[in-house]
Amino acid sequence: MTMYRPRGRLLTSRRQVLGLAAGTAGGALLRPPPLLAQSPMAGSLRAQPRRLAPIAESDALVAFGHTGPVTDGGWTTAHDRGVRAVRQAFPRLRTVYVESIPYSADATRIFRQFVAEGAQMVIATSNYGDFIRDVSDRAPDVAFMECDGHGVSGNLGWYYITHWYASYVIGIAAGLMTRTNKIGFVGSFPIPSVYAGANAVLLGARSVNPAATLQAISINAWFDPQAATQAGTALAENGCDFLCGIMDEPGYLRVAQQRGIKAAMWNTDMRQYGPDAYVSSVVLDFRAYYVRQVAARLAGTWQAQPHFLTLGHGVDRDSWGRTVPPDIAARADAMRERILAGYNPFRGPIRDAAGRLRVPDGAVMDDDRIYQWDWPVEGVSGLD
Repeated sequence: MTMYRPRGRLLTSRRQVLGLAAGTAGGALLRPPPLLAQSPMAGSLRAQPRRLAPIAESDALVAFGHTGPVTDGGWTTAHDRGVRAVRQAFPRLRTVYVESIPYSADATRIFRQFVAEGAQMVIATSNYGDFIRDVSDRAPDVAFMECDGHGVSGNLGWYYITHWYASYVIGIAAGLMTRTNKIGFVGSFPIPSVYAGANAVLLGARSVNPAATLQAISINAWFDPQAATQAGTALAENGCDFLCGIMDEPGYLRVAQQRGIKAAMWNTDMRQYGPDAYVSSVVLDFRAYYVRQVAARLAGTWQAQPHFLTLGHGVDRDSWGRTVPPDIAARADAMRERILAGYNPFRGPIRDAAGRLRVPDGAVMDDDRIYQWDWPVEGVSGLD
């Protein structure tokens, strides 16, 4: 595998997020939903998909554009595992990647470089918007995929993870384990993936503990260990005894370990950095999904489409930490099993932080609506 290093600054801000997680993470699955649930949201945006010619494995080049370093231990590490799975599945195929692609014209230059090098498939592991769309429009015979994208064209599709269900399940554990009723959340930016994560945690917590609240701190970065540690410390000093968030590294988990409180993480299993504090993680695993997409491109059957990767087939909770009481784990997992069987817990009435009714009684927020969540629910502070 070849790595190109882009010129310019390394990225500290990034995508809105995604994944494909280990279906074995903590128990048997009950009638899981389809691996790829097509989103109707982008249906009106979708152009007629182009039929791209098949490619011999020995002639194929697949390029990956990453938003952070592959050694971050979180988001980009999870994607890099997917890249390695592709290499293992197709040993004669070539892969290249670039780390820490900035959200600037440099991104366009790098994606163009992939095409110039002969890549027949380009996968951006974050949302690069017009920076990738401008390139895909000019390379109609190349397949483009954008994680957390929003537009679909003849040769550009997007994919994302329904991480909010795993966050809801972990939120149930948080609601049962907190003694102060204060949950702390370390976020990056006030964007839909962060709102969805924070809101899901608190809604899960309030389903078992109506007194629970969630205080968020945004650090304007996805990978900034110092800032995440400072935010976790501030939340703990404000009385939060359960920390969670949507970071790419374990800064606030270390804070929880030092202070004797609990924490839930994101992206990967990070319990080694705080074994007594670790409750679980929203875990991502892109391996099967990437292998499937590359196989389709080689066969000439790939089509640009919008897809959600679903609970148990793209994202899940990690196995519970060693200090999580079995009865609490069982109560949280009862909801996980209901979701796997088709239940949606995001149902009204749901009010925003100002008390306004946003989801009426009896209404349900589907994945498309959650994917675009841009307001904090009642009880969440620090994001609006």
